[in-house]
Amino acid sequence: MDEIWVCHLGPTPYAEAHRLQQRLRTARQAELIPDVMLMLEHPPVYTRGRRSQAGELPFGASWYRDRGIEIVDTDRGGRLTYHGPGQLVGYPIMRTRDVIAYLRTMEEAIIAALAGEGIEAGLRDGLTGVWVADRKIASIGVHLSRGVTTHGFAVNVENDLEPFSWVVPCGIDGVRMTTVAAETGRTRALPCFRRRMAYTFAQANARRQRLVSLARVESRLATVADAQPPPLVGHAA
Repeated sequence: MDEIWVCHLGPTPYAEAHRLQQRLRTARQAELIPDVMLMLEHPPVYTRGRRSQAGELPFGASWYRDRGIEIVDTDRGGRLTYHGPGQLVGYPIMRTRDVIAYLRTMEEAIIAALAGEGIEAGLRDGLTGVWVADRKIASIGVHLSRGVTTHGFAVNVENDLEPFSWVVPCGIDGVRMTTVAAETGRTRALPCFRRRMAYTFAQANARRQRLVSLARVESRLATVADAQPPPLVGHAA
């Protein structure tokens, strides 16, 4: 069984996580590292996907920034969503030949992790993500470049849901959001759910999970960079 490295980063600014994903993607495309999944939380940020439209931030960018929420345009699929403390974000950097099957497998893994918490979740026709009845609990958006994925999923575990009400999340007017904590009544749910989610994701993708530290990941990336040949220098004729 192939391995997937799982790295728990904790709270991480969005730009920092994005830079790390790009470095990992380059190494994975070159077959210099195995599949990797980063698991983390972001400070408050709205991210806009490739399909985002005007009107999803109805109060204007400065209104949200005045409330301490960053706004970032991304290259992932999907539309606008919110990330904040208490929400589990997973960024798998994986090789895949079928991005649609990959998305469906990701949804299955989230549903299995929620089932372990006693939450009955499922899908809705025509919509990507995971729902508990009519309430959305997880969002998904990915980018595929030369056969390797970046971005991933976000599961509402114990985060504040109010910022979702200030926008049009996922481009769905009037959508109701929920969290693991709201559905179960349990607090401090994130550490347990993070471990469960890493396990179900690895199982769903037929990978053997291996926990690694950020220091180990950075060390491998440094080794990869050192092993690359120097760039060719052109000379005018």
